[in-house]
Amino acid sequence: MEPVSVIIPTLNEVETIGAVLRGIPPAYAGDLIVADGGSSDGTPAAAVAAGARMIAAGRGYGRACASGAAAARPENHVLVFLDGDGADRGDLVAEVAGPVLRGERDFVLASRTRGVREPGAMLWHQVLAGRLAGYSIGALYGVRYSDMCAFRAIDRDALARLQLREMTYGWNIEMQMQAARVGLRIAEIPLPYRRRAGGTSKVAGSLFGTLRAGSQMMATFLRVAAGPTPQP
Repeated sequence: MEPVSVIIPTLNEVETIGAVLRGIPPAYAGDLIVADGGSSDGTPAAAVAAGARMIAAGRGYGRACASGAAAARPENHVLVFLDGDGADRGDLVAEVAGPVLRGERDFVLASRTRGVREPGAMLWHQVLAGRLAGYSIGALYGVRYSDMCAFRAIDRDALARLQLREMTYGWNIEMQMQAARVGLRIAEIPLPYRRRAGGTSKVAGSLFGTLRAGSQMMATFLRVAAGPTPQP
């Protein structure tokens, strides 16, 4: 069993969470954590039935990710994050976790825009947001990303070094900015990406969700860009 904890933030993903958890290869499924944001559709029970530990994280995507990371088994030095809607290819977790496990990288992200996407898996504004963020982070710190995909692996000590404090949808961009800023060994790998397997997207599923997430990401970008570099 690999020393990996897999963390999945959820909010009303009962239709998909069981299949997502069962899709994680057995070698990486020793510590499956579902950090739930207050689901009302039975997601926690479905997660437990599929073999996960359930953490009641409270609202906020970043809060769920942070709560899951804090709950990871102490002996596991690699943390993997992915969404619970079935779009991320959990069966390919070795692709993102492997370089961190081998000590070759500190932080590895899947790239949806460089990989093969099912038709309709990403909307045009999601692609554009990833590209704009990548260009902006590249201009600031010299590391250019192509995406802000939730599917990622990071060394546990490296994550602590980033001192993340964003509790909203800005968590991913804050992680990427701080990782570039402090000089982590970063890799982006193209991976296939699917349409969500069920339920409704909290971000792309409505105009309000898109605007809210976009404003949170922009506010996070401006805060981190103007803030100090994390100190050891």
